Amino acid sequence: MNETNTGFMSHIGGLELKKIDIDNYEFFTTIKEMHLNTGKIVHGGFLSTIADTGMGTAAHITANNKRCVTVSLEVKFISATLLNQTLKGKVKIQKKTKSLIFITCEIFNPTGIAITASGVWKIL
Repeated sequence: MNETNTGFMSHIGGLELKKIDIDNYEFFTTIKEMHLNTGKIVHGGFLSTIADTGMGTAAHITANNKRCVTVSLEVKFISATLLNQTLKGKVKIQKKTKSLIFITCEIFNPTGIAITASGVWKIL
């Protein structure tokens, strides 16, 4: 289990990422008051951040613990998530080259899919 509880992530609750197999990872987080927007649903910036962090951590592991940076990130918001709900993220490595890693992510709330995301990470 890889924990991301330092730097910026320490301010928003951290994230634990678990490797399932060579190309698949999962993470979980529970929604707190600080994750909500003024409409009392989870802020899109928080969802984008945990998708980026989950995929970025998977990229780091896939790159044999080399530093990786986000080159592009696309997020699609599907459904709202509420206070105290637990989110489950599923991360999949789509392709790895010598210098880039292509990754997708789906984040589920208790009623179904909350967001989908995809991105590209540069291996430094």
